[in-house]
Amino acid sequence: MKFYNIIVLALVLINLVLANPIKKKCIVRNKPSNPSNGSIEDVDNNKPTDPANEAPNNGANDTTTDMNQYEIEHINTLDKYLAECTVLLRRNGDFPIGKKNKKIYLYGNGVRKTIKGGTGSGDVNSRSFDTIEQAFTKAGYEILTKDYLDEYDKIYEKAQTEFNDNLRKNSSGNFFAMMGAIMPEPDYDIPYEKEGDVAVFVLSRVSGEGSDRKPIKGDVYLTDTERKMVLDLAKGFKKFMLVLNTGGPVDLSGLEDVKNILVLSQLGVNTSKTLVDIIAGDKYPSGKLATTWTKYEDYPTNENFGDNDDTDYKEGVYVGYRYFDSVNADVMYPFGFGLGYTDFEFDVKSAKLVGEKFEVSVSVKNIGKFKGKEVLELYLSKPGTTIDEPYQILVNFAKTKELKPNKKQTLKLSFKLSDFASYDEKTATYILDKGKYVVRVGNSSRNTKPCGIIKVASKVNVRKVANKLGKPEFKDFVPETKRKQEKLNGVKEFTLKTSSIKQETIDYDKKYEISEEVKALSNEEKAKLVIGAYKDGNESVIGNASITAAGAAGETARVADLKPVVMADGPAGLRLSKDYYIDESGAHGIGGFGQTKPPKDVEILHQYTTAIPIGTAIAQSWNRQFAELCGDIVGSEMEIFKIQLWLAPALNIHRSILCGRNFEYYSEDPFISGAFASSITQGVQKHNNTYVTIKHFAANNQETNRYFSSSNASERALREIYLKGFEIAVKEANPKAIMTSYNLINGVHTSESKELTSDILRNEFGFDGIVMTDWVIKMGGNNKYSGPIATNVVKATGDIYMPGSKSDYENILESLDNGDLSMEELEISASRIYNLAKELEI
Repeated sequence: MKFYNIIVLALVLINLVLANPIKKKCIVRNKPSNPSNGSIEDVDNNKPTDPANEAPNNGANDTTTDMNQYEIEHINTLDKYLAECTVLLRRNGDFPIGKKNKKIYLYGNGVRKTIKGGTGSGDVNSRSFDTIEQAFTKAGYEILTKDYLDEYDKIYEKAQTEFNDNLRKNSSGNFFAMMGAIMPEPDYDIPYEKEGDVAVFVLSRVSGEGSDRKPIKGDVYLTDTERKMVLDLAKGFKKFMLVLNTGGPVDLSGLEDVKNILVLSQLGVNTSKTLVDIIAGDKYPSGKLATTWTKYEDYPTNENFGDNDDTDYKEGVYVGYRYFDSVNADVMYPFGFGLGYTDFEFDVKSAKLVGEKFEVSVSVKNIGKFKGKEVLELYLSKPGTTIDEPYQILVNFAKTKELKPNKKQTLKLSFKLSDFASYDEKTATYILDKGKYVVRVGNSSRNTKPCGIIKVASKVNVRKVANKLGKPEFKDFVPETKRKQEKLNGVKEFTLKTSSIKQETIDYDKKYEISEEVKALSNEEKAKLVIGAYKDGNESVIGNASITAAGAAGETARVADLKPVVMADGPAGLRLSKDYYIDESGAHGIGGFGQTKPPKDVEILHQYTTAIPIGTAIAQSWNRQFAELCGDIVGSEMEIFKIQLWLAPALNIHRSILCGRNFEYYSEDPFISGAFASSITQGVQKHNNTYVTIKHFAANNQETNRYFSSSNASERALREIYLKGFEIAVKEANPKAIMTSYNLINGVHTSESKELTSDILRNEFGFDGIVMTDWVIKMGGNNKYSGPIATNVVKATGDIYMPGSKSDYENILESLDNGDLSMEELEISASRIYNLAKELEI
């Protein structure tokens, strides 16, 4: 990239860092039973026009300030489910408060600075957004803390100004390191009431793309002010709740006196209304944690996170609850845990093994006094005969319908043993070890009961592959703690018929087709197909490269009369520019980073999309039907705005709670990650010509120096933890595209690894779609590893190098001329892009 582009980009990134994360406007209060009653305050004139001037009149072209019908329908659909994403960590029966008490004390940074989702490419431009204060006010509550909130605003504004000034002063020219930087919550001294009837303290934390969280006060830890206020309020108020408007865990140690704690999370457009509904009792929490919440010092990956060059995954397969349960460590809130306003009991009714499929039927009864939903989780403990094994792994889950007091429902949960075979590096084989496999069912990883034992008489080879991903210079962690001897008397035993599992052998000989139409293209046209339709300047770099849809992240080149394949960011909805204009060269976003000012007297148009919950919150619902509905909402809006590829869902693992992008990802568990990615994919791809791009493939678990950092991990850990979710999504939902990650794996860029892309993804998993890079830019700096180049990506069977640049295009042609890239390699990748574009024309 030329020097002047670096300067322009630097200025853009400064603005990105210093920008406020959320615009606080009012949004209509929609009632699902009568959506036409909605009204809007303080919104922009709405005149969305299809970016390509081809959209049918489907309600998106309304020129009034009323919401479009699709906006109303999508918000109402979400509203029915959002409370299922919230997790009640503690309760003492004081909540809900009912509808009569309409006076409330609201404290904390999240009251006026409510977070609907993280920063960066995951942010979504909905029409407007209510803060928690606004939502309570609209619901008829009297807020008794206006003076406190006003004073806090002044302190926050001053702290933000000082933070911005220091950021400019201390940047030392490293503008990329500033991307996503978040100001820690400041301490302050504001008078507040310590006694009263009802108080809620809303603690917010935001993180985002480009920067990781920090184990400091104001981020992972509470500030001294927050801790003192929370404890004072818990002691002095008759009813008090701590609400966590966060994208990931915070350290809640020392708050034992707080009897009501709710993980609200970040739920998109109706985040604040959902809290009001839960406090009043119109809705109830029924979510479960998808990641363990405990004291920061307890997490095993703290010492192996965030290295600038090499991050060593020494914990191996012992990630999250796999570690905590295996070493029998005390945790504050275990994986899969979550309370409701009521209580449930469950009872195993029957279990059976048919072939290799185990199935259990469990009765769930509401034994409390409030309606609710319960989640059952199925775990498998492997024998660990020849290779060490975690104490247990999740193999399935199910959620009840709404159960009123004393009502019950029977759930059936099942799994196939071969789907959870262990990887033996010595033989490069997925195996089922000899021994007894204990199946457990419960409502958290720490509250289960055995429901079956499967005896495997001899080792079973499930799938023979080859080690493909290199070997780190360390040995994986193996727990020294011996498993507790448990009483299994009375638990039904089954014997696996090993003949029910047929061994598979991968040959890595998949043949790739070359289109005859592509063969007829010129070399220049072939090269353009595998390079994104780039722009000069900085718009491409930061995800505004499309000229077909304003604010879309990018598109394919216009070659041989092909229409471009348009891509838009996610994963918390469809990310497009809210305001834009159209000229002879295409559609241009306004007000975003890297976007130009509109010409004088040009008509300003508007478009709005729906912010769905962050990935972590969706997973906390443990409701795959809801996940599919979220995908359905996105797919519907993709049709409206003519977007063909959504750059989501994102399903990397919560290896460390410090990863700045964890909010986009689902869980510390690969099965949860794969299951929810599959459901969202199915929701999106049921629509016409709308497809997902699952990302970031693979082991993208930190933002620190993400372009040049190597994730060093064993073949077993990579296959069982970091690739497993992608394998599940590919085999179950057939996503159209996959995006590689920025990072390296064991010293090789993921986008340049033929072993990862061709051998594992295409041959082992059976993927036959598009593989694209993340938005790669050329940067300097003293790094151990160099960046990827377009030629190497194509040689690895990657299909398109995004966002693309003139130098990337020239690199392809030069490599073709000097023999570094064969014509066959180029035509294979070009054919997949060409065929996708042709498919979308039908």
